Amino acid sequence: MTDLTLKIPSDVPALLKMSEADFAREAQVLLAVKLFELGKLTSGKAAELAGMSRTAFLYDLSRYNVSAINLQAEEIEHEIEAAKRIAP
Repeated sequence: MTDLTLKIPSDVPALLKMSEADFAREAQVLLAVKLFELGKLTSGKAAELAGMSRTAFLYDLSRYNVSAINLQAEEIEHEIEAAKRIAP
């Protein structure tokens, strides 16, 4: 993995009542969640970035109000049409 250095005000972790290590961990997870939410990463790759299993990542998405099913409107319509053909 590649390291990423991010400069933040030194008081931010304390303002959030977090240790620096906990803040760094949360920032890593938040980055993975946001990239998944935007459709930039698959759930598997986002989980890898977050440092957890895919199952744990999908489960944790609810903590951030992000749906584990990340379909675009066009994809949803396609799935509905496919379901209608299967079960008329």
